[in-house]
Amino acid sequence: MIKNVCIFASSCNFLEESYYKEAENLGRLLAKAGYNMVYGGSSLGLMWACAKEVKNNGGKIIGIMPEKLKEMSENSKDCDEFYVTKGMRERKAKMDEMSDALIALPGGFGTLEELSEMIVQKQLGYNKKAIIILNTNGFYNRLLEFFEEIIQQKFAYKRARELYYVANSAADAIEYLKNYKESKLEITKEEIYAR
Repeated sequence: MIKNVCIFASSCNFLEESYYKEAENLGRLLAKAGYNMVYGGSSLGLMWACAKEVKNNGGKIIGIMPEKLKEMSENSKDCDEFYVTKGMRERKAKMDEMSDALIALPGGFGTLEELSEMIVQKQLGYNKKAIIILNTNGFYNRLLEFFEEIIQQKFAYKRARELYYVANSAADAIEYLKNYKESKLEITKEEIYAR
């Protein structure tokens, strides 16, 4: 059963306004659907736009931040739980450990790295979590085209498309979460090594 949803997202405060609006909408819908949020612990950017709405609508927010970012960033004092890790690797492991599903909102290199790692974890059978890419304003269109290029050129197997779901709205993402059946995707040795 999905209870805690990990959110990967930008911590930038200078994006086009519609990105914040959709992050806020996602936060409201997460809380109203009974989900808590696991995230990077910041009070900035899309991270906080989503987190504050989860909190304002009765959900719990769980922040996880590495030492270095805690020293130089604005961590949220509103987190119901807050963890400090040694580094980024430990942070990702803790976020993974504490969540049952994940949604990647628009973000930079950090968000891309987090999303990629979770896709690979699922690909190798280390998790069976719902992985959702929230494609606000078509932000991820070119990345998704690149994913297709990876598959077409056989750098990944065709069923890799089943590892993640692309949602075009917050409502779409929530609906997918509500109906998610744990992945039964069993990857064979041949698919990984002998395409």
